[in-house]
Amino acid sequence: MSIEQSSAFAIEYRLKALNPELHRRFTQSVTALQYYLSRYKALFPKYTDHSELHCLSVIDYSNQLIGDQIRLLNADELYVLLMACYLHDSGMGITMEMCREFSEKINFGHYFDSHPRENYPDVVRAFHHEYSGLFIRKYAQIFDIPSEAHVQAIVQTARGHRQTNLKDEAEYPDSITMPGGNRLSLPYLAAVVRLADEIDVTASRNPLLLYDNDSLTDQKQIVLDKMLKAVRSMDVTAEAFILHVETEEEEIRAKIREMAEKIQTTLDYCRQVVRERTPYVITQQVVKTEM
Repeated sequence: MSIEQSSAFAIEYRLKALNPELHRRFTQSVTALQYYLSRYKALFPKYTDHSELHCLSVIDYSNQLIGDQIRLLNADELYVLLMACYLHDSGMGITMEMCREFSEKINFGHYFDSHPRENYPDVVRAFHHEYSGLFIRKYAQIFDIPSEAHVQAIVQTARGHRQTNLKDEAEYPDSITMPGGNRLSLPYLAAVVRLADEIDVTASRNPLLLYDNDSLTDQKQIVLDKMLKAVRSMDVTAEAFILHVETEEEEIRAKIREMAEKIQTTLDYCRQVVRERTPYVITQQVVKTEM
């Protein structure tokens, strides 16, 4: 097996081989994002990891989801996928000034009928995919994104990691033509990022492992921390996602089973989108828990 096939950096190796210039733009963007991606801690100091470490996990899981299909993806698709993996949670670290600016462009629907407008962190968390899209567009020149078509594709792929309707042909056309002639499958790229983000649920993602859970007062966060600590690892096979769980607390076991059901729902949805709207495939079919 070659290094490209076996490495967690297969997408990067493949992009560099196909288009060194796009790879250079990506690596420079990563350098620019190193500090910014940790800014989420200012708003969410006790929240699950949304730093560059989470981004690397999302890329790693994307590699595993794509598998041998990587040879079917062109350079533009690989570049957009990598950029979206790094930028999908960028909205979690916006400033109050950016929040005010971006909020004018977001359709919040009926959210504020039951949520206070002044609860800035909750609003950002609930709509961070939309804030991420607006952040990407605002700072596209800083990230040296080469064209408006690339900006739009990265925005949509990043936004697609939650809530957006990947079956909407206006938002996610089956295929778009990029400068230079490559065709790009937005539904597939967004589905991969959504699923890769969804399955990053292991103990390594929990920044509170060094803290005493007894010092926390938010019961929901306490349960979440225990759940993440209990999921010791995640295996991705060609057929399944397998969560390896270690806990004696039945409440946590039950919550993890609920989480597995949620992942299954996302998996089923993404499989359907990819099957119906793209030439690609997601081979995994089931989410299992081993306790």
